[in-house]
Amino acid sequence: MKKLLFIFSFCGFIAHSANGATPWWEQPTVCRLNPTNCYSAMGTGFDAHLWDATSKCWGLKLICPQALTKQASAPVPMGYAEIRQNTNISADYDTDALSLEEGCFGLRKTKNNGATVSVNGTYVKVFCKDILDTPDEVLANGEIMHGTQPTCKTLASSGYVAIENDNCYGKYFAPADYYIDCGSSMLPERIIALNGADYNAQITGMPRTQAEAKQKFDTMYNISQKQKAKYFTE
Repeated sequence: MKKLLFIFSFCGFIAHSANGATPWWEQPTVCRLNPTNCYSAMGTGFDAHLWDATSKCWGLKLICPQALTKQASAPVPMGYAEIRQNTNISADYDTDALSLEEGCFGLRKTKNNGATVSVNGTYVKVFCKDILDTPDEVLANGEIMHGTQPTCKTLASSGYVAIENDNCYGKYFAPADYYIDCGSSMLPERIIALNGADYNAQITGMPRTQAEAKQKFDTMYNISQKQKAKYFTE
């Protein structure tokens, strides 16, 4: 009991000496908050006022809902270690990429200047805006399909070819000026300039189906190749 009384007396002496006549309940606490920040700079995409209990520092990163494997309606604050464990983050998303529109981290992983993005572990083409009739997802630089991808024929029906166009795919060839000859691959076998021919004109002997038109173009192409070989030498 004497030891306990001595401790109280000693603490009271220190408090009185350090703060004069200030009552103990108005004196500053001996506890100090940890001033350490988890990140060297925190702005958009961070909540600097939240405590990261695992890493023992201030600041949680806001992860966009679409980047999470568990459904969320708003950005979710996550700690440094939790993000690195990657248990609730889709492998298709980069949590170091900031979405300025949403104010959080988590954009699809990209290649080719953003012209291809990761979907279910596979990189697919980003088609320029308004090319796809029913896109599954709209990105800042275009649109993508999650499942079955467009074919040469489906694109050609609207006059488009899957040629890289800056950070998306799709170049327009007006059907009145060009014929897009699709093969079995995504890119057409050839694009034929019609040179002002009116494909709507009613002329006898003209092909009535796409197959007949292809056959006619093949014949024209073969004749052209023969004439080139006959009159032009390299």
